[in-house]
Amino acid sequence: MNIILLVLGFILLLKGADWFVDGASSIASRFGIPQLIIGLTIVAMGTSLPEAFVSITAALKSNAAITIGNVVGSNILNVGIILGITALIRPLHIQNSTMKYEMPFMILVTFVLILLGINTTISRLDGIIMWLFFLGYLYYIYKMSKNQMEETEIKQTNPLFIPLGLVCLMIGSNFAVDAATNIAISLGVSQRFIGLTIVALGTSLPELVTSVTAAKKGNADIAIGNIIGSNIFNILFVVGSSALITPVPFEPHFIIDSFVAILIGLVLYLCTKKTRVLDKKAGILLLITYLIYFIYLL
Repeated sequence: MNIILLVLGFILLLKGADWFVDGASSIASRFGIPQLIIGLTIVAMGTSLPEAFVSITAALKSNAAITIGNVVGSNILNVGIILGITALIRPLHIQNSTMKYEMPFMILVTFVLILLGINTTISRLDGIIMWLFFLGYLYYIYKMSKNQMEETEIKQTNPLFIPLGLVCLMIGSNFAVDAATNIAISLGVSQRFIGLTIVALGTSLPELVTSVTAAKKGNADIAIGNIIGSNIFNILFVVGSSALITPVPFEPHFIIDSFVAILIGLVLYLCTKKTRVLDKKAGILLLITYLIYFIYLL
């Protein structure tokens, strides 16, 4: 039954991502909104909902291994695996604003997570601080969207594909996470390993399928913006909201995992700083970096 649910989850994710990218591209075309903005907001937040659902539920159950592990593990996997695989499919051109602002901000908020959690707890006050950062990020996106409005050819794709695709993504990811977690538990894998890998992979499946689909369709801005935006959203909104509901324990070993998230973000930045292109060589380096981290976890 778990294998059947896993396969069904993948099918829903594939179709949901296809509809979601088409709908997001349609909105960008209809209103002259750059694809990067759509990727950093609607697509990024939509595909991060599984992380939000899992982490907030885990916070209510005081399970730090899932709450923090899911977010940090997803962020590492998003850059190492998802952008790595996406770059192998098609080189991704990165806009100047992403290099100057969004990517450094992603690294910054990860460092903020370490500073706030170094005393072993993400408190409600810490949650408020994260939400202030999040509101500032939303304001930045709003200002950037006003400055970058552009004339584009209107695509005929129905924007209603966005909610339909989102439903498929959420249901599919839940099926995949539950099935994969049950399989892992039956094999005797630790809770920390599950949180940082199995659950992180399951909740990152929407980002994976959405970014790969966007790359295949030539929407590179959505592919990059989806990952950068999702990582920012995961820390500021997901952890911040979880902490506002109830203080979240931050176990000491998560400091190492968070530094790995910073390291892989720096690898991405340095590989693309000069060329503004995430090519196959950079994609392979990201995959190798994640592989080393995975071996460390084992």
